[in-house]
Amino acid sequence: MTLSHLTGVTLGVVLTAATALAQPPPPLAVEASVSTSYLVFLRSQPVGREEVAVVRQADGWIVRGSSRQGPPIDITTRVAEVIYDTEWRPRSMLVDGIVRGQDVTLKTTFADGKASNVIAVQGAPQTKVDAVSADTIVLPNAFLGSYAALARRLVGKTVGAELHGYIAPQVELPIRVTAVTTQRIDTAKASITATQYSVAIVNPPPAAELAMFVWIDKGGELLRMSIPAQTLEMAREDIASAAARTAAFTVPGDEAVLIPASGFNIAATITKPAGAKGPLPAIVLVGGSGPTDRDETVAGIPVFGQIARDLVAAGFVVVRYDKRGVGQSGGRIESVTLNDYAEDARAVVQWLKNRKDVGRKQIGVVGHSEGASVALMVAARERDNVAGIALLAGLSTTGAALVLEQQQHALGLMKITDAEKAEKTALQTQINAAVLGQGKWDGVPDGVRRVADTPWFQSFLSFDAAKAMKDVRQPILIVQGELDTQVPPHHADALAEQARARKNKTDVQVVKIPGVNHLFVPAKTGEVSEYASLGNDAKVSSAMTTAVAEWMRKTMASSR
Repeated sequence: MTLSHLTGVTLGVVLTAATALAQPPPPLAVEASVSTSYLVFLRSQPVGREEVAVVRQADGWIVRGSSRQGPPIDITTRVAEVIYDTEWRPRSMLVDGIVRGQDVTLKTTFADGKASNVIAVQGAPQTKVDAVSADTIVLPNAFLGSYAALARRLVGKTVGAELHGYIAPQVELPIRVTAVTTQRIDTAKASITATQYSVAIVNPPPAAELAMFVWIDKGGELLRMSIPAQTLEMAREDIASAAARTAAFTVPGDEAVLIPASGFNIAATITKPAGAKGPLPAIVLVGGSGPTDRDETVAGIPVFGQIARDLVAAGFVVVRYDKRGVGQSGGRIESVTLNDYAEDARAVVQWLKNRKDVGRKQIGVVGHSEGASVALMVAARERDNVAGIALLAGLSTTGAALVLEQQQHALGLMKITDAEKAEKTALQTQINAAVLGQGKWDGVPDGVRRVADTPWFQSFLSFDAAKAMKDVRQPILIVQGELDTQVPPHHADALAEQARARKNKTDVQVVKIPGVNHLFVPAKTGEVSEYASLGNDAKVSSAMTTAVAEWMRKTMASSR
């Protein structure tokens, strides 16, 4: 996977650059230089490292660096250099690297509205000329460090501003600013004020816009960039550390705490109502899949931050936490499973149980998406300590069945033939079977296997909501967004049937919220591709948080 996926243009190779070509002119007198190390992540797994320098010279700027990105990306960039003038108009680019075992080179000059490329693969040169804007931002797809130039150009931009990026050497695309917010990133050594720019890379039709998030400091240095649709992220080394946390949302009364878990600490925030006296009911929020922070920030929307705010206002003590290996929580994610996540949530419940400001038998667990599955597991193991659970957009099938259901939905949106759809479905079915030990990996690309063949994916595919439900004795609230396309509404009805079929007849309630998506945010289509366009000011539905608060209050009152 490379940034060539930003467009539908395919040149047959991932393009980088060449030592065989002429070297750039010697550098001018340097006025200032900022050198930075970044870590690259794919599907939350570290896959590479980039060294990047932004050099200020008397007559312009140079963005220079090198990188090594392991499988499945598998690109080594020996040297990359993009030269701009003082107004950040590009002059030239040189990149030299190895792409999946092949020497690939690229040299580009910019003049008269054109990008003139000389591309060499294994020494065989080709030429290509593209029309570009005079102030285009050069973004070679083998060097993520080039986004340091985008960071500099974003400084001071407001919503609606439009830049242009040349995805070298493929095509120039508009880059539109869709939201601007201020955040705080806490590291082990400092607290950094960051500006997060949400941008949309406008692909040619029929491709959809691609959402990207870029964080910069007050000096314009790139701190972090993320492309959710590609599960690709790059972050400055200190920010990528488990000791760092982005504080995008705060609730009055937030208190940072560390909760002992299995050999590490879970970093969390506990929030109590203002002026609270005596033991109060408490709620633990359990996040969805992926590297979820305590605010469950998705596409810039702090889902759990907003839920916590409303539940605290309703009189509950609320705990939200960084998943293991995320933010400031310890632990590692390479071998994590759903069972491990359930044990982490149990550790939070046990910690709350021992607090004097929390009512006895008044602890509820609210799980969102994958967190709903975890909540079922926690409830089954903590029957004496969990009074009730709320399942927000939870699956009702096995994980394997949901993956195929989601794939069919995605294929339905693609303009491909039925034969191509059948081929992709067969491949996903084979992958699922191989991960579960029920099939073979024959013919599955190595890169795909490396991403899929993980303990977490195996545990997710094998999870069966119906089986998990049989072990739960507590009352259950099921909340579903009617526009949810990730876990469609029929799952709520199936979960309710499973819950009501239990031998013990505890309360089961279903609430469906019209007009909201998987994040419980008002939307038009509910598609994942729409998330970024909702903006950082998107609000989680108060109908959902009110339903949870009222049901939990009633359930905990009867459990005393």
